[in-house]
Amino acid sequence: MSDPLAEAFDARRDRLRAVAHRVLGSHADAEDVVQEAWLRLSRQDAATIDNLDGWLTTVVGRISLDVLRARKARPEAPYDEVVVEVDEAPAPEEDVALADSVGLALLVVLESLGPHERLAFVLHDLFAVPFEEIGRILGKSTAATKMLASRARRKIRTPSEPAGRSQREVVQAFLTAARDGDFEGLLRVLDPEVRLTVDTPDGVVVVLGATKVAAGARFGAAAGGRTVLVSGLPGVVAWRPDGTPLSVVAFTVADGRIVGIAAVADPVKLASMDLPDPPETVGAPG
Repeated sequence: MSDPLAEAFDARRDRLRAVAHRVLGSHADAEDVVQEAWLRLSRQDAATIDNLDGWLTTVVGRISLDVLRARKARPEAPYDEVVVEVDEAPAPEEDVALADSVGLALLVVLESLGPHERLAFVLHDLFAVPFEEIGRILGKSTAATKMLASRARRKIRTPSEPAGRSQREVVQAFLTAARDGDFEGLLRVLDPEVRLTVDTPDGVVVVLGATKVAAGARFGAAAGGRTVLVSGLPGVVAWRPDGTPLSVVAFTVADGRIVGIAAVADPVKLASMDLPDPPETVGAPG
C-alpha cells in the first residue's frame, strides 16, 4: 500500500535538495539535510500541516542554518566543487550581473556571507520564499530579514564598472599594497565590512572589517603567485620553493572594492584541489 505522505515528500525532494545545496554548497550536506527533513515529517501529524511546501522549506531552512552555525566549530568548504584555472583571458563576467543559474562561482561567494545573510539571500532571491517565512526561520522581523538579503545581494552582485577599475585591477592593487606594507592603500580597496576567511591546519580564522583585515594582511607570497580564476572569481595561487602549494586566495569584488577574501592554507585541503602546475621556477615566498 502506497504512503501518500512519502509520495508527497518525494515529489518535493529535488527542490528541497536544491535549496539545501544552494545554502550549504555541499551535495553531501544537502542530502543529509533532506533526509533529516523527511525524518521530522514522518514523525509529524500530517493533519496539522496546512501548507506542506512551506512547512518543508522552513524545516530545511532551519536545519541548514544549524549546519552553517556548526561550521564555525568545524568548517568544511566544498573543495571538490571549486575550480581553479589559470587566468589568461579577458573577463566578460565583469560586465554581467548575477546569472540566473547559480554556478560554482556563487557557491564560493556565498562562503563570504554570514549564516543569516546566506539563508535570507538563497531562500528569497533564488527560491522566492517570502520574507515573512524567512523571518520566522531566522527568528527576525520581516524588515530585518529584508536588510539581510539586501546586504548579501550587495556583496554578491558584481555590477558593470565601465568607468571604474576592473576586478583584476582592484585585486592587484590590494596585493601590491599588501606586499609593500601600504596600509592606506589597503584601506582604499577594501570594503569597510570586508570578510576575510583563512582556512589553516589549525582551523578557520575569520577577520571582519577593513581595518582589521588591512592590519593583519600578509599576502606577500600571493602577490608573487600565479593569477588564477577560482570558480570564476579573481584569485592567486602561491607555491613553496619545493613546488608544493602554499595557498589559494579568492577575492570577491563589488562596486570597486573587495568585499570578501577566502584563503585556503591547509596543506591537506590544498592537496585535494585540482590546481594548475607551478611555474618552472618557483621562488621563495616574498
